[in-house]
Amino acid sequence: MENGYIDHNNDNNIAEKKQESVKKEVKEWARSILLAVVLAVIIRLFLIEVFLVEGTSMFPTLQHQERLIVNKAVYHLREPEKGEIIVFNYSPRRDFIKRVVALNGDTVEIRNGELYVNDDLIDEPYIENSSVMDFGPVVVPEGHAFVLGDNRSNSMDSRDSAVGYISLERVKGKAFVIFWPPYHLRLL
Repeated sequence: MENGYIDHNNDNNIAEKKQESVKKEVKEWARSILLAVVLAVIIRLFLIEVFLVEGTSMFPTLQHQERLIVNKAVYHLREPEKGEIIVFNYSPRRDFIKRVVALNGDTVEIRNGELYVNDDLIDEPYIENSSVMDFGPVVVPEGHAFVLGDNRSNSMDSRDSAVGYISLERVKGKAFVIFWPPYHLRLL
């Protein structure tokens, strides 16, 4: 203000600069949020997913209500291997988690509570009590896996015709770490 004169142009420039600064800040936040959402979707669709263990079919390896991370990318590079714990789509609204015990062309049989694959007795140190009925022998078709729960007497798995052989196309991923509750944190 000089000689009683107020420069309104300067006030307008300051207001315009503030408005541009706010617009720039909003654009940067929007861009960052959009990038975070896109990355989260990509990670969830293709890399990892969190699952909740419901039930006791995998006891003692997995406990009811534990949360685990599933590696979804690994089976784009290779097929599941015997002994791995997988998550697969059982129905459109339900996923199961079980252990792969046999693959393409393997013969599976349970005799006297013990698992045989191709007539070889399988050492299963993760099984606590295996008082189950005899099963098989059956041959796993090409492109499929035979899965069992670790809690054999309380598991709906490939022995049940409702589950049957698991098409490898239905496999979502490999369970690899329990992260919740924190005191159960461990690799599988």
